[in-house]
Amino acid sequence: MESFSLILAIVVVTALAFDFTNGFHDTANAMATTISTGALKPKVAVAMSAVLNLVGAFLSVEVANTISKGLVDETGIRPEVIFAALVGAILWNLLTWLVGLPSSSSHALMGGLIGAAVASAGLGAVHGDVLVTKVLLPAIAAPVVAGVAAMVASRLTYTLGRKADGEAAAKGYRAGQIASAGLVSLAHGTNDAQKTMGIITLALVAGGALAPDSDPPVWVILSAGLAIALGTYLGGWRIIRTMGKGLTDLQPQQGFAAQTSAATVILASSHLGFSLSTTHSVSGSVMGAGLGRKGGVVRWSTATRMFVAWALTLPAAALVAALAEWVCGLGDWGTALVALFLVGSSFAIWRISRREVVDHTNVNAVGAEESGVVTAAIAAVTPPPPAGVTEELTATLPAPEPKTPSATATPV
Repeated sequence: MESFSLILAIVVVTALAFDFTNGFHDTANAMATTISTGALKPKVAVAMSAVLNLVGAFLSVEVANTISKGLVDETGIRPEVIFAALVGAILWNLLTWLVGLPSSSSHALMGGLIGAAVASAGLGAVHGDVLVTKVLLPAIAAPVVAGVAAMVASRLTYTLGRKADGEAAAKGYRAGQIASAGLVSLAHGTNDAQKTMGIITLALVAGGALAPDSDPPVWVILSAGLAIALGTYLGGWRIIRTMGKGLTDLQPQQGFAAQTSAATVILASSHLGFSLSTTHSVSGSVMGAGLGRKGGVVRWSTATRMFVAWALTLPAAALVAALAEWVCGLGDWGTALVALFLVGSSFAIWRISRREVVDHTNVNAVGAEESGVVTAAIAAVTPPPPAGVTEELTATLPAPEPKTPSATATPV
């Protein structure tokens, strides 16, 4: 009984650690555009996002129930399986954070859970219909829906505001952008914090501490909300840089349209119990808003590499989790070995990140060329374009700069 109690405690702590990484990994979803347009100072933005993430965690448990009751068979899951799933999800989150790549924490968790469950109990442990209808289909639909909505909203905003006073309109849009960023943060807490609630609840059911089909206890909701809020407050500055500067250059009108569209999609999916990726939704809305302004541009090289990472998230996390489950299956010493590997790998990634520090003081200090960080990280799976194409792109990029005062002011 003591051994069981220890592994269950380890699973709960590891789940909260994942929730913490989810917080700083996904801060960019709510605040990248607000920070990049100057609507809020970086530290103020992440503090506001953290508080609203905590509030959002208490609004619903539908997504948590999808995780704990729907995706995998509760009867065939042991606490060690959930621990292995979390190992795969945490390592993918940390690796993508290191290179500043906006990937889905939600899909990392789903992939880890699927890989560990299959390694432990076979393919039958995964409910394929739930995987398709509530995970895979929303993953494809969310960025498309959010992107189209943001593009239409941006064009409508520019059309209606053509005769408005420039300075007054800019202030109004910044205020609207702050409000919409708060809505995204609230939606993020409602959707993403619930995933950790669902994982902890699943572990408690697997360990016999809760009856099957139970809703998350209050202490689970509170601890998950606090963990994601703390991670959010620390700020995932590397990913904020990519999301705010690497995909497109946004003006306040576009930022407002992008965040409002993303928040609408996320809140609707949370109400329906879809385990939606906030990263997919916000990235799609940012690209849509970029296309919604006349003369706006989306840097498709960065977007393409991001899409590749999205496609790799589920299988990569699943593979790591399956290997971790196999080692855990060797006994208590195997579980201890996996735990040591997770701690050591996390520390190593943090040490590497200190070679080039990105924080609130320099998150906006670079231009779009910094998307090269993503290029270097994904080069192994995405070959660079032919030399002729690169030269053509380089020749055409400087042309729009005189039209955008902020672009010319950056070097100063």
